[in-house]
Amino acid sequence: MKFTRYCRSLLSTPAMAVERYAKSHQSGADIAMVDLEDSVPPARKEEARRLAEEFFDLPTTKLARSAVRINALCRPDGLRDLIAISRYRVKPDLVLVPMAESPRDIEIAAGALGPDCPDTEFLAVVETPLGIEHAPAIAAAGHRLRGLVFGSADYAFAVGARLSWDALAHARGRLVNSARAAGVEAMDAPFFEVADLDGLRHEAALARDFGFSGKIAVHPRQLPLINEAFSPDEQLLERARRVVEAGRENGRSVTVVDGVMVGMPFFEASQRLIEQFAPPEPNETKEK
Repeated sequence: MKFTRYCRSLLSTPAMAVERYAKSHQSGADIAMVDLEDSVPPARKEEARRLAEEFFDLPTTKLARSAVRINALCRPDGLRDLIAISRYRVKPDLVLVPMAESPRDIEIAAGALGPDCPDTEFLAVVETPLGIEHAPAIAAAGHRLRGLVFGSADYAFAVGARLSWDALAHARGRLVNSARAAGVEAMDAPFFEVADLDGLRHEAALARDFGFSGKIAVHPRQLPLINEAFSPDEQLLERARRVVEAGRENGRSVTVVDGVMVGMPFFEASQRLIEQFAPPEPNETKEK
């Protein structure tokens, strides 16, 4: 299992809910996102773009990333979103591109942001039958694309499937395989039953075992369970420490740890695991 702090969890906040911006940044999500798409009615899109700029002015926790979900690029509002973002005082770390159906969607987004947002990265939301078919090409869209996100609700509606794990297993598997083949992350869709924490725990474990890097949260109360599911436990961290120590003692040559032969890939993976998860969670904030 590949663990990473990049996108274990993502919490979405409606652009119109300005009073929730600060809490979103301090929620414990790896990615704090302001949403310009589904949560904003068509008549208020322009107002939402203006308000969303405030989201990126706020301090966030040291390891968190700030993001914005734009409207689909097949609609005028998607292009207007990108133009507005390129003019923000503080640029987002990530832009989520919904309804991605080809690498061209990522190319258009990168081109529209241009030199004004050189460090902004992208997540492609794959949520249509065509998007699933083209997932391998989307995942390989360029070095600024950091991952694929599965949009289960739109996909299930489009194909007439139930919104259940078994019904959508094929689409999930294709998305994860496409992402991993391209060397990018894969985020699972939300678990929509906010009060059912046992159900969330079960589905998060399924997503982790399927190869997903993380999962979207629809409510802050879901974040602790999601982060726990996509983080190594103490037993795995302790084994990683033993692997790293064995590598140091043997000059990083092939050796045996706990009866298992390990070599350079194991040393590097174990070191990365320790660097990301062994230190205590920082409480300090980074100023914009």
